[in-house]
Amino acid sequence: MNDSSWGAPTGAGYWGPPDQGPSQGASPAGPAYEQHAVEETRPMPIVPEMPDVPAGGGGQDDDRGAARPSGPLFSETHETPHEAQQHESRQEPMPSAAQPAPAQPKKSAGRDLGAAIGVGVGLGAVIVASLFIVKAVFIGVIAVAVVVGLWELTSRLEERKGIKAPLVPLAVGGAAMVVAGYVRGTEGAWVAMALTALAVMVWRMTEPPEGYLRDVTAGVFAAFYVPFLATFVALMLTADDGPQRVLTFLLLTVVSDTGAYAIGWRFGKHKLAPRISPGKTREGLVGAVTFAMAAGALCMQFLIDGGAWWQGLVLGLVVAASATLGDLGESMIKRDLGIKDMGTLLPGHGGIMDRLDSLLPTAPVVWLLLVIFVGAG
Repeated sequence: MNDSSWGAPTGAGYWGPPDQGPSQGASPAGPAYEQHAVEETRPMPIVPEMPDVPAGGGGQDDDRGAARPSGPLFSETHETPHEAQQHESRQEPMPSAAQPAPAQPKKSAGRDLGAAIGVGVGLGAVIVASLFIVKAVFIGVIAVAVVVGLWELTSRLEERKGIKAPLVPLAVGGAAMVVAGYVRGTEGAWVAMALTALAVMVWRMTEPPEGYLRDVTAGVFAAFYVPFLATFVALMLTADDGPQRVLTFLLLTVVSDTGAYAIGWRFGKHKLAPRISPGKTREGLVGAVTFAMAAGALCMQFLIDGGAWWQGLVLGLVVAASATLGDLGESMIKRDLGIKDMGTLLPGHGGIMDRLDSLLPTAPVVWLLLVIFVGAG
């Protein structure tokens, strides 16, 4: 709308000649007369017959409810200041070639990268130190991570869904499961898993029967999802080159996640699973596979006794797939619970479970492939 619409018309406009007042030939000046003329004496316009105008087009915002004619003949319609202000407030801003295009928002990682890197480096130092100094200390690190992960998972289940999976038998049985796997192998892990499930069923009997099946089912799921899958890390450690196997497992998983993030953040355009995790892209998956296969070839060639580079390519490919599925699996759980993170224990990362999501399902995959490629050790 141009500035002339805010003043009096200078010629014969839409509402007729401006030189005739309501009763005299002289036209008083000023906005008060104009408002009076519009509200009291404004005649209906006499216009030639026009073709039908499609509904919704033209200016149809008259405050009296009558539709105004539209089209090129009425593009210079004069309005009173009051009408012009109302009309302008209803108009959508018109694009202008002179206006610069809005700046594209910069991509953001969505987290405090400084804190995330610091925490990640600190955790890595603790894990590597315990792994190569005393194996038993590393088993203790796994057990602590399992107990904290179970606490986060059961707490979120109770807060968001009212599911009361018993934490005490899960924590005791989960830690025992990791130790049994390290001491007695796969048989010990399975026996500990069965006893933990039985303990969950018995412990829940001390509560009212309402929701018993729901709570026990959630407890057995938690026992399998966290401590049982983590036990395969302890099984890897029992080999003669156990620290190297565990380090390979950790490196491939971390490199896969890093490759997915780096490539997806820079080149990601096509969503991988938008309903589950909108941030993941197909380009990121390609990055995860590429980085993990390269790291796998190097690890199998230089870290694993009797390993070959081509085995590392296969291992890296499978790790990228399992790590991605594990990440999507926990994203599915968090979407069902309506939360972003499982906890807040690790600044920049969320909770322990937010770091274990890709590690847990990858552990049995790496353990099995290493046994197939180079034996149990």
